[in-house]
Amino acid sequence: MKIRRAETCDMPRIDELLMQVELVHHKARPDLFKNGGRKYTDEELAAIIADDKRPILVAVDDNNRLLGYAFCIFQQYLDNTIMTDIKTLYIDDLCVDEACRGQHIGCALYEAVLAYAREHGCYNVTLNVWSGNDNAQRFYESCGLKPQKIGMEVIL
Repeated sequence: MKIRRAETCDMPRIDELLMQVELVHHKARPDLFKNGGRKYTDEELAAIIADDKRPILVAVDDNNRLLGYAFCIFQQYLDNTIMTDIKTLYIDDLCVDEACRGQHIGCALYEAVLAYAREHGCYNVTLNVWSGNDNAQRFYESCGLKPQKIGMEVIL
């Protein structure tokens, strides 16, 4: 297995995995997530792939078949009145093909994200997990992540 930056030729496979994530979110929160919705248009996904501020790391097998991805975003609050200037790499989305889970691909992707963040001078790596996505929460906790903040809601 190899981990590299995503390329435009990866877009169809990335779309397939995005649909797997969308279904997990829809099942957990059908009041918020539509079933079968597409997260990005081809143009939007191509722009993200080309954007060095929004790197996508992908895990591929020996045949260059995409097994998983990590969508990341660099964040920094320069000259903010209350926030420090630290540079963060935020994991916007991490997915391993459901047919490949249990093979430590997610751990390898996460470790690659950490290495990428270190290489780019980041202070930390952050992410959000939706309540109800217990498998993801357990996975991230097993990687050593701890809660940073908690989002709360009341449904009216």
